[in-house]
Amino acid sequence: MKIENIFRHLHLINKHKWFVFKRCCKAGILLQGFTHDLSKYSPVEFWESIKYYDGTKSPISKCKEEKGWSAAWQHHKGCNKHHYQYWIDTPGPDGTFNFIKMPYKYALELICDYLGAAQAYLGDKFSYEAEYEWWINENKKFPLAMHPDTYSFINTMLFTMKMSNSDDCLQRNKSLQIYNSIS
Repeated sequence: MKIENIFRHLHLINKHKWFVFKRCCKAGILLQGFTHDLSKYSPVEFWESIKYYDGTKSPISKCKEEKGWSAAWQHHKGCNKHHYQYWIDTPGPDGTFNFIKMPYKYALELICDYLGAAQAYLGDKFSYEAEYEWWINENKKFPLAMHPDTYSFINTMLFTMKMSNSDDCLQRNKSLQIYNSIS
């Protein structure tokens, strides 16, 4: 493990949290912006992320490529309600998973999270169009296991941002209107 990776990863976490915090403030979910991703500082997430840090993509992705799974990810998605994976219940008697609709404030934080991660990794190359294309491509590769209303809300929000080239739809009156129109 490289010592400099500790400081580089800390810088990346803090930069990501800053971008998410700014968007959460715009969305009116200040407390969530402040507490966003605090679990990344926990030993299970922090040390695995240091080990796989390279500055170009998520250390969790690199760990999954090498090991096939990530202890940090298992911990992270289980501790943070802004991840859609948190809202998947175990299979019922019929063997199918129960996809629970994400509450508005967590779905909105997830969008802020996606944007904050893209901005932290891409820097000046960040764009709303690129973020929407990432979302579409992710869904082609791995159809997301989430409630259809949650998917529609995220898709509509990211598409709106792409078309307007801004995140103005994060404002509470606009995002809540979109959220309520989908249910």
